[in-house]
Amino acid sequence: MPWKLNKTGRDSLIVLCALLSIWICAIILPKAGGTPPRETLSRPEPRPVLILDAGHGGLDGGASAADGEPESRYNLAIARRVRDLASFLGVATAMTRDSETLEYPPELTSVAACKRWDTRRRVAQIDSFENAVLLSIHQNYYPGTGPSGPQVLYASGESSRRLGEQTQALLTQYLAPDNRRVAEPVSGDVYIMNHIRCPAILVECGFLSNPGEAERLGREAYQIRLAMVLADSFLQFTEGINA
Repeated sequence: MPWKLNKTGRDSLIVLCALLSIWICAIILPKAGGTPPRETLSRPEPRPVLILDAGHGGLDGGASAADGEPESRYNLAIARRVRDLASFLGVATAMTRDSETLEYPPELTSVAACKRWDTRRRVAQIDSFENAVLLSIHQNYYPGTGPSGPQVLYASGESSRRLGEQTQALLTQYLAPDNRRVAEPVSGDVYIMNHIRCPAILVECGFLSNPGEAERLGREAYQIRLAMVLADSFLQFTEGINA
């Protein structure tokens, strides 16, 4: 898979930097009418920490593309790009994993036990933050090759629903305008999403069972576009919290 930054990725990064420069100027430059008096300025509330959960990993590769590439690698590559972009924008971030390998307790002797340990470890890590928002990154799979398009699943609570619907709208608008999928509540069997306290969404970025979409999800340029949309949705969501 083309994980190193090639010419297309560099070109996308240049465009990204230009867009970020415009965005930063729009935020920082004083609006018409001059700077308000010092006594009217107030310190903004800090943004929540953005927790990035790259789904699967270690002994759990998740689904696989037609070429055998595991879902876990796609998830980690996209999560890292979101982290790097969010960090550049001044957002505090944390990742539930930053490697394809996981160190399991030596007493665990089965894959199922290792998976249970890992999901509980991630919940404990996420809940250790007092002020956080969780973005769990996954890829979808279907027995046939037809389905495509991103879909957002959200945890219980109004904040999660609002973040989920907003993220779905942005993904559709900027990456998949023909996509008719809508944000939905996450099912009860997704352990992490049902055992954490903070607002949370799970983003199925696309279908690895669709060869064209799997190829696109492996491209650096597309991963950067995904990261831009997800970071922008987080920023819009947290601005609403602090308004």
